Amino acid sequence: MKLTQTRKRTRLGTFDIAVYIVLGLLSLITFFPFYNVLIISFAKFDVISKQNLYLLPLSFDLTPYKVIMTDAKFWSSTLNTVIVTVAGVLFSMIISVTGAYALSKKGMPGRNAMLTLILFTMFFNGGLIPFYLIIKDLGLVNNILVMIIPAGLNTFYLIIMKNYFGTLPESLEESAKLDGANDLYILFKIILPISAPFIATFGLFYAVERWNEWWYALIFISDSAKAPLQIYLRETLITSNQLLNTLAQQAAGSNSRVYTPALQMATIVVSSVPILMVYPFLQKHFAKGILVGSIKG
Repeated sequence: MKLTQTRKRTRLGTFDIAVYIVLGLLSLITFFPFYNVLIISFAKFDVISKQNLYLLPLSFDLTPYKVIMTDAKFWSSTLNTVIVTVAGVLFSMIISVTGAYALSKKGMPGRNAMLTLILFTMFFNGGLIPFYLIIKDLGLVNNILVMIIPAGLNTFYLIIMKNYFGTLPESLEESAKLDGANDLYILFKIILPISAPFIATFGLFYAVERWNEWWYALIFISDSAKAPLQIYLRETLITSNQLLNTLAQQAAGSNSRVYTPALQMATIVVSSVPILMVYPFLQKHFAKGILVGSIKG
């Protein structure tokens, strides 16, 4: 009798089946562009077709990846992106966490005025030309720091962090202060450890932003040796077929030809894989952080 009741409870209803079908279709629609990019990246020159979407693999040719891996510019741009991502995330998290924690204290002098000024930047800015002049006066033109410092703080993330820190029990800090702890000790030894999933979530957000950084580089970086990976990807996508085939011949032999879209798609795959590899390590913290933010934010 109990076994029958258990089976009835676990049996899916019509509505549940319909929901799973719809979600499955949406997942396939979301996944298909990545799948299409992947199979085109392995296409050979002799399988060129006028269509842009493929359901089955065209071929398996590693020449596009060989072209990329033998391009010194790819490795230099990748190194620049790694530097920008690591340094940028550390810089952004330090100023975001410390700023949000300070603004979460209601007794902080000038707190309301600071919050007003911070919120003002979410709706208004001085425009591109004044911004360029400021960057020029700071000496950040053609400097890799231009991709780290100006974009160091995301106002939206700061506000969410501030709201989260404001929901933590005050008794945690009061008991620590009774033991002689100062604010920095409380932040780094008490608040951050219990907020690890929440902090990891925004660390991942900042990492994705820094890895995909291209706008500041496009405007302020003219030295190709300092260009990030996304600029390399942009140049590859818009470069003429003749130049791409020249690179392929240098990498694979004088008689080799490369399917230009395959080389372009291979560049997208190679530039996306490193940041995608971060997700499995942060998935647990990411899911828990989103849940904490939805409940306490």
